Amino acid sequence: MKNLSFGFIVGTTSLAFVVSQLDVSIVNIALPSIAKAFSADISALQWIADAYTIAFAALMLSAGGIGDRLGSKRVFQSGLLIFGLASAGCGLAWNANSLIAFRALQGIGAATMIPSSLSILNQAFFHQVDQRARAVALWTMAGGISIAAGPILGGLFLHITSWRMIFIVNIPICLAGVFLSTKLEESQHHSGKGLDIPGQLMWMLALTAFISGIIEWHGLGFRHPLIIGCFLFSLVMILLFLYVERRAKTPILPLDLFRAPVFNVLLLLGIIVNNAYYGTVFVLSLYLQNALHYTSLRAGLAFLPLTGGFVISNLLSGKLMTKYGIRLPLLLGAMLAAAGYAGLLIAGPDTAYWLLFIPFIIIPLGMGVAVPAMTTGILASVDKTRSGTASAILNTTRQAAGAMGVAIFGAMANGGAGAIVAAVRISGVISCGSLVLVAVLIYWFIWRKGASSTA
Repeated sequence: MKNLSFGFIVGTTSLAFVVSQLDVSIVNIALPSIAKAFSADISALQWIADAYTIAFAALMLSAGGIGDRLGSKRVFQSGLLIFGLASAGCGLAWNANSLIAFRALQGIGAATMIPSSLSILNQAFFHQVDQRARAVALWTMAGGISIAAGPILGGLFLHITSWRMIFIVNIPICLAGVFLSTKLEESQHHSGKGLDIPGQLMWMLALTAFISGIIEWHGLGFRHPLIIGCFLFSLVMILLFLYVERRAKTPILPLDLFRAPVFNVLLLLGIIVNNAYYGTVFVLSLYLQNALHYTSLRAGLAFLPLTGGFVISNLLSGKLMTKYGIRLPLLLGAMLAAAGYAGLLIAGPDTAYWLLFIPFIIIPLGMGVAVPAMTTGILASVDKTRSGTASAILNTTRQAAGAMGVAIFGAMANGGAGAIVAAVRISGVISCGSLVLVAVLIYWFIWRKGASSTA
């Protein structure tokens, strides 16, 4: 990619992250409108949110391997096309079930294009450590801005037109990505390896069964045979999955990558970050509209501090990594985010917005500082020919955690305005505690060990 500018490569690959992250959060602000349009209960709304992230997480492991074997560019373009077609289907959905199905198809497209986009970046700047850190920071910033801007854009579209526009807007972005990516060079790949279909199937079934059990838990009760069956089936599938992966010639989850403590700590950080953020934003969207009675536009604008926080913190993270490596931004970001989630304890049935503004700005400041360092550390810890697989593992665990966050925190919000207020506070406590725990692990395994070399 010698003839292409730094900005062109980063900008083109970032389009995939923009649309995939935008569709995580933009849907949340439209949930009350979708519920009215389709007479959907909160369980259906959780499925509308989670069908996307489940498919995203379930298929990304295979997608990362496919990108490494077939070439990241062609897989990247295929993912954009699938995502665009699925978005058109969402915009034309005729009931809740059809919307859930097209959301799952969106997840397939996202799973295909995200690992390949990051692999393109990693291979383009593999021998330029500073450039790679900057590229990953900008790529992450683009996704962070889009996920934070989702509620704002969603509220604006709902005010001007209808909830269907939140999906239609993806189509021109996907088409632009396909067109621009034709100028990218194909990356190194290994076409002779097979696919681990049994492993992929077991992972997909395990994740889907587990999330299904959490979502339906509130309505059916924990002792219901279906709920118990979902959890037991998920446990059996995950054990079989690990057994198969240990013996597979071309596993979708190479277990040898988990031998490094730094790799594991960074993965745990990714899990906690997404679990906290996805679940909390889902509940906050309900809180602003159903408890504080904000209009959709006002609720969308209420999330504006998240956008500003991500812009500032992602730019800051790149500079911190260049000067200090990954250790400082990781630890600083985790503690800042923990403080932000602790601030959600002030949420009540009539809390003034200026009080909510404080955690709304601190949470993205912390996440935006930590996530680029986390991503850079993951990519630096593996050979560049396995960057697609490493990216897939990172994003798979993050998306799975996000789906669980929506399912768990959403279940706590089932029961009216009072339950929603309580869910906001409980989600703040859980998220804060989890981030403090991972901050301790970062200090112990990365800071004390002097692992800044992984940047």
